[in-house]
Amino acid sequence: MTVTFTTIGALIGLVTAIALINLKVQPAYSLILGALIGGVIGGGGLDTTIAAMITGCQGMVSAVLRILTSGILAGALIMTGSAEKIADEIVNRLGSKRAFLAIGLAAMIICGVGVFITVTVITVAPIALAIGKKAGFPKEAIVLAIIGGGKAGNIISPNSNTIAVAEAFQVNLTSLMMKNMIPAIVAVLVTALLAALLSKKPGIAITDADLEHGTSHSTTLPSIWAALSGPAVVIFLLAMRPLFQITVDPLIALPIGGVMCTIACGHTRQFLKYAEFGLNKVMGVSILLLGTGAIAGIIKASSLPSDVLGWLQMMNLPTFLLAPVSGILMAAATASTTAGSTVASQTFAGVLTGVGISALSAGAMVHCGAIVIDSLPHGSFFHASCEPVNLTIKQRTKLIGYEAIIGLSATLTAVLLYLSGH
Repeated sequence: MTVTFTTIGALIGLVTAIALINLKVQPAYSLILGALIGGVIGGGGLDTTIAAMITGCQGMVSAVLRILTSGILAGALIMTGSAEKIADEIVNRLGSKRAFLAIGLAAMIICGVGVFITVTVITVAPIALAIGKKAGFPKEAIVLAIIGGGKAGNIISPNSNTIAVAEAFQVNLTSLMMKNMIPAIVAVLVTALLAALLSKKPGIAITDADLEHGTSHSTTLPSIWAALSGPAVVIFLLAMRPLFQITVDPLIALPIGGVMCTIACGHTRQFLKYAEFGLNKVMGVSILLLGTGAIAGIIKASSLPSDVLGWLQMMNLPTFLLAPVSGILMAAATASTTAGSTVASQTFAGVLTGVGISALSAGAMVHCGAIVIDSLPHGSFFHASCEPVNLTIKQRTKLIGYEAIIGLSATLTAVLLYLSGH
């Protein structure tokens, strides 16, 4: 589609969407209405605006299908107790002396195998809070370890944001996940360091009431081998393309992993129930992506991408910085890793690859940038990460700066890897 809308119109549409989200309007509707207003103000008629919005949504369909099927794996991991078992095993292996690293790794791996970050917090919180209470750590340090680990896992996971970025840049999902493995490891190490520093400050004591917030979905946890079976199958199937040049799409690999997890844990008869549970977990993200596609369609069909590139050149900044900066800004605007990485990649993929940056490196930098300041108060994750750990909005807000440092450590690592040619 040729450029139709003005930069001002696209920005007004984005600001409108943010304002509506802050006013507690349903995010998908906020994004759709923002897109409509931005297109009309940006110089397009209703027909042209709606056509651009539909085109943007059409670009999301394949990602939405893959996300819907990922719910089968997520439902199996949660409902069989596999996610909790994996987290428990990691924490027990590393012990309380390495508590923050153990909690961060547990969250990273749980999120990294395909569990959504909100569910990761719910899964890891009971174990982490119990460790924190026993060791006398303040709650803020424990929560930062969970969230930071979840952010690290989010950039190496076959989840909604990774799928959306892979789709936009037309790169292999497994390759994109592996590309950000080193940034993820750096992020989890920085998480452990910051949590340890935060633990030395006076904070909120963990009480018995906090420990009541976590309840297991399964009365008897599976063995660690059964718990790992589903993720192991998914990783193997997705790795078949780089290893054996045999492509197994995530649309197939993720459900197969869910089936294997259910069978290995001895819950075969509950498979349909678990699949429905997983579908309910991903439904909101799928709907949000369609709303994101609408606003991305307007932004992509506007002069904003070329103007941003021009601004970078006027300031004599390297063009590749557009990748991490766009991820940071769009995720902050939408307060969502998924929405931010989707809008940034849909909008700037063509521009970045057009100036000679490899699609894989550009996608990795955008994705890392999207975890810097994505958990702001106008987004769902900010609030969803309060209740499981019993934090007030004011208390949760104080962690945003620490989270930004964690995200920046991953982003800077991704940029350095690009500059070094890795």
